[in-house]
Amino acid sequence: MTLTVLFCVDPLHPRRVDPHFSREAAAVRDHYGEIALLDHDALRRGDVEAAVRAVPADMGPVWYRGWMLTAAEYAAAAVAMKQRGTLLLTHPDDYRRAHELPGWHDTFAGLTPHSVWRPLTAGQDPGDLNELSELVRPLPGGPGVIKDYVKSRKHEWDEACYVPDVKNLVQLHDIAAKMIALQDDHLAGGLVVREYEPYDGEGEARVWWVDGEPALVGPHPDSPEVEPDPDLTGVAPAVRALGCRFITTDLARRTDGAWRVVEVGDGQVSDLPTSVDAMDLYAHLPVPD
Repeated sequence: MTLTVLFCVDPLHPRRVDPHFSREAAAVRDHYGEIALLDHDALRRGDVEAAVRAVPADMGPVWYRGWMLTAAEYAAAAVAMKQRGTLLLTHPDDYRRAHELPGWHDTFAGLTPHSVWRPLTAGQDPGDLNELSELVRPLPGGPGVIKDYVKSRKHEWDEACYVPDVKNLVQLHDIAAKMIALQDDHLAGGLVVREYEPYDGEGEARVWWVDGEPALVGPHPDSPEVEPDPDLTGVAPAVRALGCRFITTDLARRTDGAWRVVEVGDGQVSDLPTSVDAMDLYAHLPVPD
């Protein structure tokens, strides 16, 4: 069978691929693959039928490459496309497990900063001081990082991300509330508090894994000039234990020299730096029999 990839549509030109993914779509076409278009904006506003309308019927198995979706949005798209004879190769359960920190955290225990979390909805208060005290009880005192299940506000580091002491509950509440407010309707899942670890500042590596094997080791989009060489010895068994077909791990070197897993993500919605040849990734995506 042919490699088939579902890309996000350009909101301004509904017959074209979103410009952010156009070079990837060109790489797929240049190597005799097929593409289809998903309306990401329609899916985000809950119009699932409109979102999948341009996907041809009976396409068979496809990979998705596009903007992030919530786990619920991804599952809704999967159901709608399956009814049309198109199967997303990443199951919705696997998407959630790789995309949201509570799904992967325990599998990567010892390789990633210890974290605690609680579910919240957009605009909800992070909790009273007693609730926050109970939440961070498993963590030692000292600095921490605030985020939601998927993303942090690292560009607002001091006001909505970094907490000098997670046991300072008033400060923890204020920074968590600021993160929640800035995330607004994009808040994913809830509140996460992570132990802070100091890294060497040389940039992160993004490793792309396909069926448990490292398919591509490259830079993180935030540091595309970096040529990383991370130690994957301890990471590979955890990736295989997670059991997802297509994921990414972002790794940074701690100041003591240890490579640490900063984030895990679903490979379908992880950004590919422009410095990386798209076919270096797509050549490794399996074509179903």
